[in-house]
Order: sequence, then C-alpha cells, then structure tokens
Amino acid sequence: MADPTTQTPLELFGTEALIDAEDRAIRDSVRAMLATQVRPHLAEWFDSGQVPARELSLELGRLGLLGMHLEGYGCAGTSATAYGLACLELEAADSGIRSLVSVQGSLAMFAIHRWGSEEHKRQWLPRMATGEAIGCFGLTEPDFGSNPAGMRTYAARVGSRDGADWVLSGTKMWITNGSIADVAVVWAATDDGIRGFLVPTDTPGFSAPAIKGKLSLRASVTSELVLDEVRLPASAMLPLARGLSGPLSCLNEARFGIIFGALGAARDCLEVTLDYVAHRQIFDKPLSAYQLTQAKLADMTLELGKGMLLALHLGRLKDAGTLRPEQVSLGKLNNVRESLAIARECRTLLGANGITVDYPVLRHANNLESVLTYEGTSEVHQLVIGQALTGQPAFR
Repeated sequence: MADPTTQTPLELFGTEALIDAEDRAIRDSVRAMLATQVRPHLAEWFDSGQVPARELSLELGRLGLLGMHLEGYGCAGTSATAYGLACLELEAADSGIRSLVSVQGSLAMFAIHRWGSEEHKRQWLPRMATGEAIGCFGLTEPDFGSNPAGMRTYAARVGSRDGADWVLSGTKMWITNGSIADVAVVWAATDDGIRGFLVPTDTPGFSAPAIKGKLSLRASVTSELVLDEVRLPASAMLPLARGLSGPLSCLNEARFGIIFGALGAARDCLEVTLDYVAHRQIFDKPLSAYQLTQAKLADMTLELGKGMLLALHLGRLKDAGTLRPEQVSLGKLNNVRESLAIARECRTLLGANGITVDYPVLRHANNLESVLTYEGTSEVHQLVIGQALTGQPAFR
C-alpha cells in the first residue's frame, strides 16, 4: 500500500507557490472541463483517428481558451503564464487537443491580431474566440519545413498594381485544423517578398484533403492545403506582415504554449505510472518498492520539475515583455525532449500494459514524436541556441 505521505512530482518541487491565484483558477477550470468532457473519450478518439473538433472548439470557446492571451475582439486577455498553464492541462489530456487550441489562438488568431487590418480583426477574431469559426495556418510545404524561405506557394497580382486581386497557387502540408477550417492564414511568396493572406476556405480553388494513416496526433485533424489559382481581393493580404518575420512571430507564440504543454503530457504519464507501480505486485511486493523503479521515478521527477521551473520563468519573462526567441528555443528544445523521454520510460514501467489505449503513456509518447518535430525541430532549436552563443549562423 502506498504511503499516505507521498507527494506528486510537482508537489515535491513546490511549484504551486510560484503560480498566482488567478492563473491557478484558470488552470483548474481547464482541468475540470477536460476531466468530464474530453478525458473519457480520448482512447476512443485515438483508436478511431477521429475527433469532434468543431464541437470541442465551441466548448473551448465557451471556456475562453481560444486566443485567451490576446487583447480585445472577444479575447480574454489573460497572462501568458495562464495561457501556458492552460496548454499544460490540455496536453495532459492529449497533444491533439492542445494543438487545436494552439493553432487557433497562437497561429491563426495571433496572425490576424498582430498583422491584420482592423477589418480583418473585426471580421474573424470574435467568431474565432467563441469557436464558431475555426482557423488554420499554412506555412509548411511538402518540401519546405525547416526552411520556409524556399516556399513555392506563390501569389501573383492580377490587374493594375493598386487594388489588384491576388491569385494564389501552391500546396501546404501537415496543417492542423485544415479540413475543418473556415479561414486559412496562408503564407506565399510574391514579387514583394513573403506575404500573408486570409483565405476563406469556401473560395473556389481551395481544398483541404485530410491526411490519413497517422500514428501520432490521431485525436487531431491534420490536412493538406491545395490552392489551385485561388483568387482573392487585395484586402485579403495581411497588411503589416512582410517577409519571414510575420510567420516566425506566430511560430514563437505557438512554441511558447508547447513549452508548457509538453510538460502536461509528461506529468500525466508520470502520475499514471506512480499509481500503477504502487499497485502492481512483482515477487510479492509492489513494483514501487524496488530500487530500480525508484531511481527511474526520481530521475523523471527531476526532469519534469526542472522543466516546470523553466516554463514558469519563461512565462514571467513573456508577461514582462522581455522574452527573446532564443529563450523560447531553450524551452521548446528541453521540455519536449525530456517529456518524450519521460513518456518512453513510463512505458517500460507499465510493461505490456503500457502499449494499450487503457493507459495514456504510449499515446502521449506517439504524440510527442510529432511535437518534437513541429514548430521547429530539435535541430533547428539547437542551431538557434548555438547562434545566440557563438554569433555564427549554422543553418547552411
């Protein structure tokens, strides 16, 4: 029987004292909603590869989670730290659920909020905040992921330069929410550099076939975007974004949520494993009573706790307006890499039970394989950090 004085990993680190009451309340409301409306269905969604994303979006909107860290236009305007803690709870349920919120709020809505016109903001943000309208973010292409500057999607002007329409042609790949989106933020090369466009998904020439056969993020909608001479008015262009700084700023917003989110998956794995080893009997005593087990649990707790301290520190920097992109890379590289290692180690402690949908650990591990790659691979973040340390760009 487990000792009643045992502590959870984050209790051992005392991180609760570092979170203010308002941020805790937001986190706890997210955790409560997920416990009743999401967690009971995750094994089924993962097993079937289908998720009721539109219904979920409305529920997430009712809770104020969509674009929660943005100001105005129906957005809640919470602290960055509160948003991070919400992402942690969402990903403790499933990375796919956190991805839905991240893409909606930190990619599509942030792009409109930061780079769009007043008309764009009024047209889309209030409905996106409630989940009535869903957005996606088209940057990655089949042959251009880590090097988006080489994108082949092209936007050409038709007619006179001032007030002319745009015609977009190209393909985007691995786009979360693509098949269910009402609007796509699409980045395209132009004669004037890379520019962003708002593409209503009912525009002729636009299609978004779903990507099937995934072994990761199965409780998430992932799609290809095909733009076959999609004609848009001049007003569809995001007026304030020019060059890669536009899409990269959006990626940094989403990466910040991942810094917290990945820890949610790791925490869930570790909590499930602690309960399992306390009850699993091996040679007439609990698995938790063995030195090898306790060594593994101690090491995983250290990495989870250190990751949480890093996430909270970066959250405070973001709330103060001083967070730098290379610091985001520190958090994304460390926390996703260590969370994936925790999920894999937890699977070993659950033995064969760890490979079933009855336990979440291999589901989390599979999901984290995708999180490790998207929003900048580990290698990209290593090079961002390396450049900050040496002053030498090593991307080529």
